[in-house]
Amino acid sequence: MKPNFSLRLRIFNLNCWGIPYLSKHRADRMRRLGDFLNQESFDLALLEEVWSEQDFQYLRQKLSPTYPAAHHFRSGIIGSGLCVFSKHPIQELTQHIYTLNGYPYMIHHGDWFSGKAVGLLVLHLSGMVLNAYVTHLHAEYNRRKDIYLAHRVAQAWELAQFIHHTSKKADVVLLCGDLNMHPEDLGCCLLKEWTGLRDAYLETRDFKGSEEGNTMVPNNCYVNQQELKPFPFGVRIDYLLYKAVSGFYISCKSLETTTGNDPYSGTPLSDHEALMATLFVRHSPPQQSPNSTHRPAERSPLMSLLKEAWTELGLGMAQARWWAAFASYVIGLGLLLLALLCVLAAGGGAREAAILLWTPSVGLVLWAGAFYLFHVQEVNGLYRAHAELQHVLGRAREAQDLGPEPQPALLLGQQEGDRTKEQ
Repeated sequence: MKPNFSLRLRIFNLNCWGIPYLSKHRADRMRRLGDFLNQESFDLALLEEVWSEQDFQYLRQKLSPTYPAAHHFRSGIIGSGLCVFSKHPIQELTQHIYTLNGYPYMIHHGDWFSGKAVGLLVLHLSGMVLNAYVTHLHAEYNRRKDIYLAHRVAQAWELAQFIHHTSKKADVVLLCGDLNMHPEDLGCCLLKEWTGLRDAYLETRDFKGSEEGNTMVPNNCYVNQQELKPFPFGVRIDYLLYKAVSGFYISCKSLETTTGNDPYSGTPLSDHEALMATLFVRHSPPQQSPNSTHRPAERSPLMSLLKEAWTELGLGMAQARWWAAFASYVIGLGLLLLALLCVLAAGGGAREAAILLWTPSVGLVLWAGAFYLFHVQEVNGLYRAHAELQHVLGRAREAQDLGPEPQPALLLGQQEGDRTKEQ
């Protein structure tokens, strides 16, 4: 490769809010999104919440002259909502579906049915290998009482591990998506520290857009104003993260976001704001590369985050075990009730009442059984991530001779005490 190698990349990311029958003005917004992407001619457009296959096919046909390569990542019951459009040929494609993704009985939230995932596409650009990832993590519905926190931390860890293990042959790594986490949140910090990814908003010197780079803002007519009431300037939950390895250097020349509703140019493209970045990649001698090799044992901020994530997942496991135990008691009571109804029906004394109660009793046992199986699966999913973190912490202690392992009871008790003080 030439020593003076230089490459410009223009990246677009948007959570499109494309829920069939529920999202307002969906068809019109998809039409205007296609017009905008054709006009701007980005190198890559990475989209989330394109739930409808019809919408994807419409965009694919509309964008094909400008973006000949496209892919829709399918998973779950209604799909992952992730899709990509590329000006350059896509060499490889794969995806990873997150182990945990909410609860099936929380139908009004719907995350469990979507099969949240991370999609990967590999591009070869002038001899450089680019790994581009697009993802969408579980939503945060109540910041003060977040019942999905452990799931989102587990997803962030899975995402970080997926990137870490699949990007070893890449020269440049790019991650775009709706992480549903504030910049200071545990999962977001863990993701960036573990992978070494840098935040385009924090790195660029030329930013234009919403206050503090927020991607959900109050002046967007599609945003639920009640949800943003505690955040007068909005929240930043959509990200464009990047890093370069193997003798390359990457910088963000400019970053721009849309700024919500504009009465002179029509309604916004989505309830989220779009991210548009211009990145420059150039050759750099390996010893001068600002992105050092990932060595977790030597990074104390990372150690603190790993311990906090380990503790949070432990709390999630304890909660999931409680629900599984509760469901097992309900199953036992339901079976006893069914046995009693069988005795009453056989005796003939209260046969009619026994027959009437039989169906709801069977339904109760079946519901409790499904509830039990789901939460056992949740325990196993949390345990997997928890065990991986435990292993990383153990290896780090061996390398640094940090002393004995922290006692789980002590850390969990401390975490519960902190939560009590917050309340």
